[in-house]
Amino acid sequence: MSNKIICIVGMAGSGKSIVSDELVKRGFSYLRFGQITLDKVKEEGLEPNESNERKIREKFRKEYGMGAFATLNIPKIEELLKKSNLAVDGLYSWSEYKILKDKYGDSRYVIAVYAPPELRYERLKNRAMADDEKQRFRSFTEKEAKARDYAEIENIEKGGPIAMADFTIVNIGTIEELKEKVSEILKKI
Repeated sequence: MSNKIICIVGMAGSGKSIVSDELVKRGFSYLRFGQITLDKVKEEGLEPNESNERKIREKFRKEYGMGAFATLNIPKIEELLKKSNLAVDGLYSWSEYKILKDKYGDSRYVIAVYAPPELRYERLKNRAMADDEKQRFRSFTEKEAKARDYAEIENIEKGGPIAMADFTIVNIGTIEELKEKVSEILKKI
């Protein structure tokens, strides 16, 4: 396989979407792993909010196992890889990490984006919904953000992919500094 997959992992508000957008600007196709959650929330006529989204995410995992989002997204990944390199925004669980590693081997890289909780909560509280249709830039209260953090760490093995990432970006500076860190990683890949 000639095209590569770069999976972006991190907690809400860490900067994953900015990293993904930077990869897209550099010719990568884009797949948001969690989009299937929002699609299902809308399909069921529910309000898109953290509580309803968590129920859907956990329902998928109960039905398909902890690797649900990798399993459900592989057909999309295969199609997009035919065209170009691929940025996957939002790899969450350890099982998903392993499924993609087994399937794509050395063509798959993981970038963890880290920011301290208080900085992430401030970002989440203050950000506007810039892309309403896809709901990529949703705001959360600090209480909602903490609840999501705990649920992702306790229920979906999110720490594993972050700990095993090929590259880690500490995102405590400006957006331009974050983009420069992406450039440095791409030189190594």
